[in-house]
Amino acid sequence: MLKDITLGQFFPGSSIIHKLDPRMKIIMSMLYITAIFSTSSLYTLGGVFLFNIFLIFLSGISFKVMVKALKPLAFIIIFTGTINIFMQSGGKLLFEFGIIKVYLEGVVFAVFMILRIISLVSATSLLISYTTSPTVLTDAIERLLSPLKKIKIPVHEFALMMSIALRFIPTLLDETEKIINAQKARGADFYSGNILKRAKALVPVLIPLIISAFRRADELATAMECRCYKGGEGRTKMKRLEYAARDFAAFTVFAALTAGVYVVQGLVL
Repeated sequence: MLKDITLGQFFPGSSIIHKLDPRMKIIMSMLYITAIFSTSSLYTLGGVFLFNIFLIFLSGISFKVMVKALKPLAFIIIFTGTINIFMQSGGKLLFEFGIIKVYLEGVVFAVFMILRIISLVSATSLLISYTTSPTVLTDAIERLLSPLKKIKIPVHEFALMMSIALRFIPTLLDETEKIINAQKARGADFYSGNILKRAKALVPVLIPLIISAFRRADELATAMECRCYKGGEGRTKMKRLEYAARDFAAFTVFAALTAGVYVVQGLVL
């Protein structure tokens, strides 16, 4: 299961999505999220979902990777769909068993919610994580939040904190996998017994993991001090972020998508 978590991973490539300015990708993600949550019909959301598939194709990221990213959320997706099936009542009755009644509207709404979750997770992961390196993402967040420096908000420190967190998620997951395998080799059982027993079985995993995390944090702090790191003041960039024509073209496409969703929703309603 831990190997299926791809949060924070970066897949290098030369696609048009990879080449977009990271600041613009963050803005496009916000527009896409707005478009997703502005939809209230399955047909409109279906169009947004097809656009999401088109983005995956443009990025060159394997569809297997996207499916792998959704596997840890399988329980949430299934649970959400199941709950929404029984939340709707009235309309065409499809199935009845005692007090359990399934209506067509409930099935449609369940599919709608599942598509919304899949679109939200896959698109944001694609634009922000999979096609953008942590270093470049840090610069983008800092540049976008730079106006907040005028009110004494530590923008550089905030961006650096987010970048380090994203950078070490895959590392900690790999460390957790190694610790679990080592404990299994010593006879540990993580899957039998009640919930309390399973929780106790995780203690031999959590303690080494916490110690390892603190050790890595101390090593990172020492490395930054050895390189005379003193924060964002006076720092220069090896690669400066500059908008290109493709960035404005991509922004236009996403803005048109969001506006189109509002227009279609207005016509439907």
